[in-house]
Amino acid sequence: MKNSSSAPRVRGIVSARADGNISATLNELNTTFAAFREANDRRLGELERGRGDVVTAEQVERINASVTELTTTVNAQRETIDALRIGGGAGGDPAISADQRAYSQAFNTYFRRGRGEDELGALAARAALSTQVDPDGGFVVPVEMDTQITRVLSTVSAMRGIARVIATATGSYKALVSQGGAAAGWVGEEAARPGTAEARLAEITTFVGEIYANPSATQTLLDDANVDIAAWLAAEVATTFAEMEGAAFITGNGINRPKGFLAYPTVANASYAWGSLGFMVTGAAAAFASSNPADAIINLFYALKTGYRNNATFITSDVVMGAIRQMKDGQGNYLWAPPTVDGPDTILGKPVVTDDNMPALGANAFPVAFGDFSRGYLISDRNGATVLRDPFTNKPYVNFYTTKRVGGAVQNFEAIKLLRCST
Repeated sequence: MKNSSSAPRVRGIVSARADGNISATLNELNTTFAAFREANDRRLGELERGRGDVVTAEQVERINASVTELTTTVNAQRETIDALRIGGGAGGDPAISADQRAYSQAFNTYFRRGRGEDELGALAARAALSTQVDPDGGFVVPVEMDTQITRVLSTVSAMRGIARVIATATGSYKALVSQGGAAAGWVGEEAARPGTAEARLAEITTFVGEIYANPSATQTLLDDANVDIAAWLAAEVATTFAEMEGAAFITGNGINRPKGFLAYPTVANASYAWGSLGFMVTGAAAAFASSNPADAIINLFYALKTGYRNNATFITSDVVMGAIRQMKDGQGNYLWAPPTVDGPDTILGKPVVTDDNMPALGANAFPVAFGDFSRGYLISDRNGATVLRDPFTNKPYVNFYTTKRVGGAVQNFEAIKLLRCST
């Protein structure tokens, strides 16, 4: 289970360090990584001579932890800069119609005072936000608020940053995916054109579930006109939503929730077949091999077809990332490289994201995945979160029972490869 402190930690970095000097942080990271390489090279040399030193190993571990923290900070600063660059500020907010603006104003009154319920349903239909009555009595959030929630979720959810995300008007989504293109052949100018095999299509259905958060506020807070309700709600629900989503997109069983990519059948990559995810092995029963551990990462890299590899990303946990950071290829080059102003940290030149929902090293565990997740995994969001205002259950607080339906499923089994702890 994901550490509950991870999402708030990332969110805090984004908000507190958004205006930080990314160049200064990068300089500190590069200096720290240089010290890490020096200490790790010394550790590896001692091991080769059969004289491993505990003090050196502890120094490497300590510096490695600092590299992890600095990398997280740099990536958060870079993502914040990118969000502002592409329209994270006021200029990037979606254009809203007059009906949507009227709904937003009425919703704000309902949110703060609990008044105006009767007109919200009609306004929602006019604003094309909803054509159905919510069975729980809640109301869909305004466009700006939904955008704010989505923006925060995108910041703290690793899978949302690499998978394909679509919006749907219904609770489920189905798509046809080609398992292989139609056959073709070469012919001469006057030669006969025999029939060719047809393309094979597979139907993919996303597994949809409902996530909820139930933040509360005092009436005094709600009465304060200076409080940005959209930002407050987004901040309150984002952590809960992100934690539940993050686990489901990776390990969810598909029952009343998305089906995570690690919940599908797996098979040795040499025997890969559609419907399963192919895997390579670490070379040890519950860890990386003690000799040439980088071979496992390199083999995973080349297990993915070139067409998917061009846009592929590694995903692993911070703990496993710390182990990979110590690995070198056959030419003595470190597999990991620190982030830059223009891009995240990389393994073998490909981006890497960390999510502590990924398993730790252990027998038959899958601690690393590599793939083109934009083609391999689909996240479907049902348009609009819904809020039910409850001033009665928890007096003197007003609760805001917030729900959102979201689905997730593998849509292309060729596009994702796994690394398994085994020989």
